[in-house]
Amino acid sequence: MTTQQPLAVGLLGAGRMGSFHAETLAHRLPGVRLVAIADPTPGAARSLGDRLGCATAYTDIGELLADPHIDAVVIATPARTHADLVEAAAKAGKAVYCEKPMAITLAEADRAIAAAADAGVPLQVGFNRRYDAGFRAAHEKIAAGAIGTPQLLRSLTRDPALADPARIPPWTIFLETLIHDFDVLRHLNPGAEPVEVFAMADALIRPDFKDRGLLDTAVVTVRFDNGALATAEASFQAVYGYDVRAEVLGSTGMLTMGDVRRTHLTAYGPDGVAAECVTYDQHLFHDAYVAELADFTDSVRTERTPSATGEDARAALAIALAAVQSVTTGGPVRVDRLQDL
Repeated sequence: MTTQQPLAVGLLGAGRMGSFHAETLAHRLPGVRLVAIADPTPGAARSLGDRLGCATAYTDIGELLADPHIDAVVIATPARTHADLVEAAAKAGKAVYCEKPMAITLAEADRAIAAAADAGVPLQVGFNRRYDAGFRAAHEKIAAGAIGTPQLLRSLTRDPALADPARIPPWTIFLETLIHDFDVLRHLNPGAEPVEVFAMADALIRPDFKDRGLLDTAVVTVRFDNGALATAEASFQAVYGYDVRAEVLGSTGMLTMGDVRRTHLTAYGPDGVAAECVTYDQHLFHDAYVAELADFTDSVRTERTPSATGEDARAALAIALAAVQSVTTGGPVRVDRLQDL
């Protein structure tokens, strides 16, 4: 592929995240064209395409994958469809960007990774925090030895509200929410891998949904092979905003990253001190979402390995599945003895 030729990208999934990625592909990345959108919901792809000037819309995802003019696809469909779509896209010869999680079982992850490798196409997974300026700078400093050896790590994700609990599948808190934190803990402890996981979780926000498998609050501890100890926590109801932060204590210093505040403004008044907080992930990670697709499309054009690979997705998934097993059994789980779901 010549660098002068625009990269033709198709989008799978026209929902909330898919719509943001579609806008990025259509308007924010030079040398990239959004050429087709597919979504099985009647009218969804057409409506999004009309808004963005993308003329080709499908309700059959297979038709998009069969289009020989499409170089790459962005998968933003529901999580439990990801692995099959990665396989199908790779077999169709398309470079693949897939939203997290790439899979929900290790067997699925292995099939997806193998399909991309067999087809010789790039496979990148949407771990957006790797592309956030603060998280990226922290990783670079840690990798350069700026704080010595990581010893204690912490990552947290707190969503502002649990709006529609009936639509949340079981184990979502580990497989779809904390999956980001598990990747962050690996990314901020370069070269180390998890060896043991212990997790606690409950339905503290909506206890009436616990019998349906919805856990809305969780704390996970992870022990790494370099001796570092880490915690990851999640809540589906932080009423003050969308809160994503991390901390790494090393042998010679500490780094913190993430901020719930929308701006640097702090208001001092008769009611006390207040700051405006972020309440939406696409506000907090707007630039990171754009940067990850910029990295993906550049990796396709330059034929280099993406920064967040299928193997990274599998490693984060292994922690998530170990957390599920830990909650189920009530004890710690060694990652090398993990039983797949």
